[in-house]
Amino acid sequence: METTLSKEYRRICRDPANHQPLAYLRLRQAIRNVVQQHDVEPGHALPSERDLALVLKLSRVTVRKAIAGLVEEGLLTQRHGAGTFIAERIVKPMSRLTSFTEDLRERGLRPRSEFFERVIGEVTPEESMAMNLSPGSLVVRLHRLRYGQDEPLAIERSVVPASVLPDPMLVRDSLYEALEQLGCRPRRALQRLRAVSLNAQQARLLHVAVGSAGLNIERRSFLDDGRVVEFTTSWYRGDIYDFVAELHTD
Repeated sequence: METTLSKEYRRICRDPANHQPLAYLRLRQAIRNVVQQHDVEPGHALPSERDLALVLKLSRVTVRKAIAGLVEEGLLTQRHGAGTFIAERIVKPMSRLTSFTEDLRERGLRPRSEFFERVIGEVTPEESMAMNLSPGSLVVRLHRLRYGQDEPLAIERSVVPASVLPDPMLVRDSLYEALEQLGCRPRRALQRLRAVSLNAQQARLLHVAVGSAGLNIERRSFLDDGRVVEFTTSWYRGDIYDFVAELHTD
């Protein structure tokens, strides 16, 4: 990567169309180009600040400033004591109704959950409206942190009617697998996605800085007969996830 990056940086410096006089911004653009052109694979280590400074004849302060901006963008990730790496992003198609567990298994990642709450309780007014449930109905609530390998990726709060899922302990990792075993796997869903800034508690759980970009996703899933079987609110790390939708003309 060192050679590829050096060539791209020098190309940008020679380009008459580039009017950027600041070296750290030119280096930042060079790294961005190399990554976006797929000249390096996700997870690949970036050369050290010292090596980059020597090869490009820049100060380490300049190199550090260029890298810091790309870490904030989510293009690079830093691991304490290990170095700087090209961020490994997870692309989630929005055209298929799949679970978190299924998505990660398809990518060869090991999913797991850390549960904060697995209980049965009375439906709240908000849940009642979202799920078309009568006041006083019982629901299962699942609050957990979702991991890929050992990396925290999302915080998730799910609500399921207790008439569908009688015991919250039936959910070991995948909610959809538990529902499928009960003959109640969702067949369609409505999702709303919003960009958010992660608060202090969310950032601590997801191992990112306070105020980092996140994705808030609200999903209502339905059975074939139209009943709402799941009401889930999730907060995903914006530096790892891309949600992609395929669009068609009429």
